[in-house]
Amino acid sequence: MKTLGLIGGMSWESTAVYYRLLNQMTRERLGGSHSTPLILWSVDFEPITEMQAAGRWDEAAAILVNAARQLERAGALMICANTMHLMADEVQAAVSIPLIHIADATAKTVLATQVRRPLLLATRYSMEQPFYRERLAGHGLDVVIPGEVDRARLQRMIYEELVRGIFNPQSKAALLQIVGAERARGADGVILGCTELGMLVSPDDIYLPSFDTTVIHAQAGLAFALGES
Repeated sequence: MKTLGLIGGMSWESTAVYYRLLNQMTRERLGGSHSTPLILWSVDFEPITEMQAAGRWDEAAAILVNAARQLERAGALMICANTMHLMADEVQAAVSIPLIHIADATAKTVLATQVRRPLLLATRYSMEQPFYRERLAGHGLDVVIPGEVDRARLQRMIYEELVRGIFNPQSKAALLQIVGAERARGADGVILGCTELGMLVSPDDIYLPSFDTTVIHAQAGLAFALGES
């Protein structure tokens, strides 16, 4: 197997999910005591959240570029977060190994279904800035996002609860309410575009086809490690 380089810690809760998924899927595919060869560089997320809030994306990019260079011995890179793919181009330009982009993997998975107008649930940065939606749109998806009030609710939920390991039933109900409202407006699927959201809700909770980007990204990483892509 090829080695994967993971840039994690954003948050560490979802990075732990990546680690578990990659190793579980490898054991399921190969059997025995097989696990995924990987190198993990885990950052301190608190300074990055401050940079995000202040729009200091160049400073956040420098942190990811440094991490990527530390991991260049691996066969490919994975940024274990959706929002931090805002700096994907800078990270890719800094290293000679490929970056497995979470939005590309997600789009490929969505396009394998009948869903074409998915609702993107994520941080405000991923929902409001073009880097993520345009990447999905480039694959042919007509991405929709919630209204301003619901985007603010999601932002609070993610940064004040989920990245701190708090999983609140009221927040789960609020998220499902957002899905119901956007379904009525024509959304035909749901992209859980924050790596923590899959820890709050499961596909069985959502009455639309749903796509957990953490799981999809891990599957794409495993496919690369096994030489399948």
